[in-house]
Amino acid sequence: MSLGTVKVPTIEQFGEVAAELGFAFGAADLTAHLEALLPAFEAYNRLDQMTDQLPPVVYPRRPGRRPSPDENPHAAWYVKTEIPGATSGELAGKAIALKDNICLAGVPMMNGASTLEGYVPDIDAAVATRILDAGGTIVGKTVCEYFCFSGGSHTSATGPVHNPRQMGYSAGGSSSGSAAVVAAGEVPMALGGDQGGSIRIPAAFCGIYGMKPTHGLVPYTGVMPIELTLDHIGPMTATVEDNALLLEVLAGPDGLDPRQYGAQPKPYREALGQGSTGLRIAVVEEGFGHAQSLPGVDQIVREAAERFKGLGATVETVSIPMHRTGSAIWLAVAAEGALMQMMRGNGFGFNWQGLYVTSLLDFHSAWPTRAGELSDTLKNTMLLGQYMVTRYRGHYYAKAQNLVRVLRRAYNEVLARCDLLLMPTLPIVATPLPEADAPISQILQRGFEMLANTAQFDCTHHPAMSVPCGKVDGLPVGMMLVAKAFDEEVIYRAAAAFERGVDWQTLEA
Repeated sequence: MSLGTVKVPTIEQFGEVAAELGFAFGAADLTAHLEALLPAFEAYNRLDQMTDQLPPVVYPRRPGRRPSPDENPHAAWYVKTEIPGATSGELAGKAIALKDNICLAGVPMMNGASTLEGYVPDIDAAVATRILDAGGTIVGKTVCEYFCFSGGSHTSATGPVHNPRQMGYSAGGSSSGSAAVVAAGEVPMALGGDQGGSIRIPAAFCGIYGMKPTHGLVPYTGVMPIELTLDHIGPMTATVEDNALLLEVLAGPDGLDPRQYGAQPKPYREALGQGSTGLRIAVVEEGFGHAQSLPGVDQIVREAAERFKGLGATVETVSIPMHRTGSAIWLAVAAEGALMQMMRGNGFGFNWQGLYVTSLLDFHSAWPTRAGELSDTLKNTMLLGQYMVTRYRGHYYAKAQNLVRVLRRAYNEVLARCDLLLMPTLPIVATPLPEADAPISQILQRGFEMLANTAQFDCTHHPAMSVPCGKVDGLPVGMMLVAKAFDEEVIYRAAAAFERGVDWQTLEA
């Protein structure tokens, strides 16, 4: 029996639904429940007939094309296109690339996943609209890792992304293509997403500037979510000035993302010429000396901290013991939260009032029929999440979210007397890409081995930026600067002073 698009189940189908919930109804009771729900199914069909409330698509565009290997030497572009924005604005004359988890109406979006191939968004993400409104030209979508679940650049269904600094080496992930096209000089600016370090990791591996803003400063509307409390989006650029400029355009409430907490944009570029004299920088001891840390990386970053003294800053070493356990807190939030929202919840889940991209939800919902295609890094995360959610009731996700407040307080206690925290962005430099037939153990290692310092700040929501500060074996090293919530200006102030006063490409361990 059907009242419209939403079909009324047969009594047999309804019995299956009851059994899924653990209900054991007799035939008469089951029929009574079904009959009582007939008005509810009518209501769902009235809902189905209403027009979905989606933001309008303003600027004309073309769908673009898959670039040939000759014009895509690092395999970093998914689609190339050209969508001009307004005739004037802060980004006039600037070409910007979007990570391929960002909706751009009429242009294919794959998010690195074979199961999403063929999806074409029907809206522009808020950040895309803001770029176009500011006069920027969107020139394509960049390859990202399979549903963004890797800190390496080897899991995308389109193939590995190569580091422009060294072919055959990882560009970092999950915003791998965005970092690569900026580092290669193909565009001055790109957007990346960050749930465990996915802006800062590829920025560090590729030697560019990557800012994870304060959670909620930039609207996530129209970007494929992973976990509501971890989702960030921000600028990846070749210079500090372009990074600050792009954040000025991106920041501020859009009225559709309830996580924005009333955050307002600021004139970040005004901080660039202020220098670092008088800044108080805290070098976090627990950010160094991880089991996987390269001695050369620790050396280069400590030397970078010392160089801030020559630039007029006060530098001291501090201890934040909880930093070392912060990655465990993040893991529970990321594994269980991503399973329930991104996968079981078909990307968007429930219990919030932001914009749902229903076309994306519908298309993504078919993933269980093709689960074997998912990347090993994603499967590994889902296995952990499924085990913990089903065997431990989500207890550890809940406890981890409670402990996030303690972790945030540990950083804030130091930031109450210092302007910035400083540590290596990553404990390592770019690693060789795994071979096509690499064992699962290596695929997983290369996907997760670099998260020791980045993931915590996705939980605590502090702004954090990777700044190139030297090289080890010819490969870039990133220095991470972390500030109080919504204090991106002080990060830009310090990063600009370092960029101006230090030629990082001449410093090598």
